[in-house]
Amino acid sequence: MKKKILVVDDEISICMLLQNFLSKDYEVVTIYSALEALEWLEDNLPDLIISDIQMSEMDGYEFLTKVRTRGFTKHTPVVMLSGRAESKERIKCYRLGAQDYLTKPFNPEELEELVKKNLYPIHYAIEW
Repeated sequence: MKKKILVVDDEISICMLLQNFLSKDYEVVTIYSALEALEWLEDNLPDLIISDIQMSEMDGYEFLTKVRTRGFTKHTPVVMLSGRAESKERIKCYRLGAQDYLTKPFNPEELEELVKKNLYPIHYAIEW
C-alpha cells in the first residue's frame, strides 16, 4: 500500500506539479485550501503533509498550528513550502512544528529526498 501525502496549496499549478511528480510512488491528495484540508483531516490521516505558507482564508502557519494541536495529526510530518527564503521564516515554521522547509521554486530531487526522509526517517539513505 502506498504512503499517503496531503498537498495543501492554493496555487493549482503547484498542486498539479506535486501530484505529477509524487504520484508514481505515493498516493497524493491535493487540496487548494487550508480550511478544506482541516475538514479532510477529520476523516483521513496522511503519512505526510506538504503545505504552502501563503494561502488565502488561512495561512500555512495557522494551518500548521491547528495540525499540531489535533491529537491524531500531532506527529504527522509536515514540510512547508514558501517563496520566501529568509531564515526567520524557516525558524518560525520549525518552532510551530514543521519538520522541513522548502523554498519555491524547488528542485524536484530535493523534494524527493525530503519526502523520503520524513516518511522513512531512519532507513531512507542508500548508504550509511
